[in-house]
Amino acid sequence: MEYRILGRTGLRVSAISLGCEGFMNKSPEEVKADFDFAISRGINFIDIYSPNPDLRRNIGQALAGRRDGFVIQGHLSTVWEDGQYLRTRDIDKILPAFEKQLEELSTGYLDIGMIHYVDAEDDFHEVFDGGIIRAAQQLKAEGKIRHIGMSSHNPVVARMAVETGLIDVLMFSINPAYDLQPAEVDIYSMFEGDTYAAARHNIDPERERLYELCARCDVGIDVMKVYGGGDLLSVDNSPFGTAMTPVQAIDYALARPAVAAVMVGCKNMAEIAEATDWCDATPEERDYASVLNRLDRFSWQGHCMYCGHCAPCSASIDIAAVNKFYNLTVAQGEIPETVREHYKALRHHASECIGCGECETRCPFGVGIIRSMALAADRFGY
Repeated sequence: MEYRILGRTGLRVSAISLGCEGFMNKSPEEVKADFDFAISRGINFIDIYSPNPDLRRNIGQALAGRRDGFVIQGHLSTVWEDGQYLRTRDIDKILPAFEKQLEELSTGYLDIGMIHYVDAEDDFHEVFDGGIIRAAQQLKAEGKIRHIGMSSHNPVVARMAVETGLIDVLMFSINPAYDLQPAEVDIYSMFEGDTYAAARHNIDPERERLYELCARCDVGIDVMKVYGGGDLLSVDNSPFGTAMTPVQAIDYALARPAVAAVMVGCKNMAEIAEATDWCDATPEERDYASVLNRLDRFSWQGHCMYCGHCAPCSASIDIAAVNKFYNLTVAQGEIPETVREHYKALRHHASECIGCGECETRCPFGVGIIRSMALAADRFGY
């Protein structure tokens, strides 16, 4: 398993992590067996958005005696009423439901308290101008939440939240199909018939700006909907005309700036195994470039997708990492300290490029890599 630091939280989390809705309607014994298997594969990070009390109790029992080895991301604003999930902004419901969550999980705190599902700008203002953010800050002051997060599918609203400086973690929907679409396209219509009819050019700029902003602000991203609800794994439903593998979809998400983990919604051990296969996958198995290029109405040309196809470099430069760090400085208009140090830590730097051009012959997106190395060397000074 690969472990990454989740932004400024300092938490060390498994790159492959679990969304837990797939464990609903299972017995305590079945949930424990699933968790035992996940732990054996190196998973240490889970997201529990569902307020289902049976699910939470089963997870609490499954983690009994090993809570300290796990990072738990739970949600504010989800309550259980009349036997079903309800999203609410009613503080009088949220706070008792939060305490109930801790009780059911048999824990005294959440590592991340995620303000649940903020997609609309008016909802953003209700949350951040009202009592909900203050409640989250109070829970943090009491030690019941270690870090505050927010989940969203809308890059504009997510950016607004990051810019407040009040959230440490963003849970965001990332996959190559969603990344093509602007913020005004509703998340639930992403795979409907005409959504991909219009020609587009490269990743939606709002989404790219969001990922770069999170990297600059050291806000860690954990990813939901990495498979697009399963549609990307289906030949019939994928907009690319071919199915992605779980490994390809996961690799795409993990290559975005600031992403520390993907929350995979697994229902059983086989699906956990499919997701964690990413850890030992070959470059060929991780390759998502061939899938992206199947969508003829969309051009990725000239845009580094950090896919690593350019490797191996004759000078052993990690070209994808150099491009990622350089792009972050362009977006910021300066060299942030964290980006400078991450670039410095690379074993080889852009100035070592010998201009052989071998990388450019392998790049499926036509990136001018020799020029991009020269720009990076000039920007960083070496």
